[in-house]
Amino acid sequence: MPEIQAPPPLPKSQPSFGRRHSTIIKLLGVGALVLVLLIPLLMITGVLSDRLSRRNEAVADITSSWGREQNVIGPLLGIPFQYKFKAVKEVPAPDGKMERREVEETAIATAYFLPESLKIDGDVQTQTLHRGIYDAAVFRAQVTLSGKFAPPDFGPLKIDLKEVQWKDAFVTIAVNDLRGTREGLVLDWGGTRRPMLPGSQVPGYTTGATASLGSDQPIARETLFSLPLDFNGSDGVFFAPFGVQNEATLKSNWPDPAFRGSFLPAERSVRPDGFNATWRVSYYGRDYPQSWTSRDGNERFNVQSVTNSRFGANFLSILDAYRYVERSIKYGVLFLVLVFTTFFLFEVTARQRIHPFQYLMVGAALCLFYLLLLSISEFIGFGWAYLIAAVASTMLITWYCRFFLGGGVRTLMIGAGLTGVYTFLYITLRQQDYALLMGAIALFIVLAIVMYVTRKVDWYARDAS
Repeated sequence: MPEIQAPPPLPKSQPSFGRRHSTIIKLLGVGALVLVLLIPLLMITGVLSDRLSRRNEAVADITSSWGREQNVIGPLLGIPFQYKFKAVKEVPAPDGKMERREVEETAIATAYFLPESLKIDGDVQTQTLHRGIYDAAVFRAQVTLSGKFAPPDFGPLKIDLKEVQWKDAFVTIAVNDLRGTREGLVLDWGGTRRPMLPGSQVPGYTTGATASLGSDQPIARETLFSLPLDFNGSDGVFFAPFGVQNEATLKSNWPDPAFRGSFLPAERSVRPDGFNATWRVSYYGRDYPQSWTSRDGNERFNVQSVTNSRFGANFLSILDAYRYVERSIKYGVLFLVLVFTTFFLFEVTARQRIHPFQYLMVGAALCLFYLLLLSISEFIGFGWAYLIAAVASTMLITWYCRFFLGGGVRTLMIGAGLTGVYTFLYITLRQQDYALLMGAIALFIVLAIVMYVTRKVDWYARDAS
């Protein structure tokens, strides 16, 4: 019988494109999931902005009734004087017609003088007012302005002493809001008490108080003055260095002051129960002079120049709960990348198959952490809110991973990793100055771990098998 030959072997089928590039496709899919999960993160950011806006409206409503930031500007000595000037006017001529003639007229102007020395003693006691679930920090300040005025020198201002109207001299201050004043303001001027009336005559300012000196006698020698103030406010209190030499002492029960303005305290002591600060400032640090007149105006003394010379302290926390949540959301992408990288390493090194839906569910739990953090922090402190949200998120993700990672070491690794990451994030949020450095170091360490774990993986062989 003829020998039956075996049929030729069939050609081996080539693996599909998806099998040959499964690792790249998986990486692209994980990256796409991270981009998709940015949508809920952006939505949570929108919710945060809305809640922050509502908080700011509530705080503005409280402070508008209590008092806003306070600026104490003064005191300033004003002395009116007469001066003559020539003007061209139309006057009737003898023939009944109108003709233009140069005539001499008299007008009133004011000479302004700043004090020779100014001492400020302030005691600011803060408290918290509530509007619904929102809080606003407000304060009541008791401030005493004291010092001395030198005898007014009219020579540099080219004013004839005969034209000075001493009986209309006044001392004035400017304060943003005096609604919180409990009693009438009284100026001690050289041992004589002068009541102050509402309204400021500091050029450019309208709110404040003014005392009329009401004496025909010239101010021929230096005069000591003292003026106690009592007012409400919020946000902060600031002073202007009107004296040739200025010394300001401020104490408060607020534990987290922010010293602002053109001058920082020469001495400060910040404690958990409050702070003490002392400023020593000379007039060389400002742009306006010691004396001027309103006759020709003075461009150097204006609201802007006075504002630029202020110094004082703010009584608002640098970072409140909303700011902490806002900063933590910025690390949301980092959380997603770290957890998804861990899952991907399980797939590569342990041949653990994880479905994209499972990636998505874990990512949703990571995003929900920020919404929990935001909502809980509105009722309790940020630290406790962070602890509750982090524990809830870690337990939920660990419980879910137990079913598709098979429990055991891998699940414990996920739980321990999340605990470490949440702890690291909390420490980073508290370290404002070193947050960027700590974040960069953490990313470097994570990259080093990934490179170490995958250093011996033959990616082409893995895809081929």
